[in-house]
Amino acid sequence: MTRDKISPRHLDRRAILYVRQSSAHRVQHNRESRALQYAMRERLALLGWQTIDVIDDDLGCSAAGGVTRVGFDRMVAEVCLGCVGAVAAL
Repeated sequence: MTRDKISPRHLDRRAILYVRQSSAHRVQHNRESRALQYAMRERLALLGWQTIDVIDDDLGCSAAGGVTRVGFDRMVAEVCLGCVGAVAAL
């Protein structure tokens, strides 16, 4: 995302950073990936967002097998309600 595509109406809303790794093994052994995901918060701040919600409820939760991902559902609901100016995810 570049600054020239971000309008004041985007910045008036909050940004969401969605952090997820698909298994407990990845959460424990792939710490660099998680650190890179959390670092995207800084990028959102540099782009101008004052309010950044970090949703990391789904760490270690696979999408396979019909498991409900509470954080993902919350993020989608907020986007659908028009409350979100940007979503950052890896």
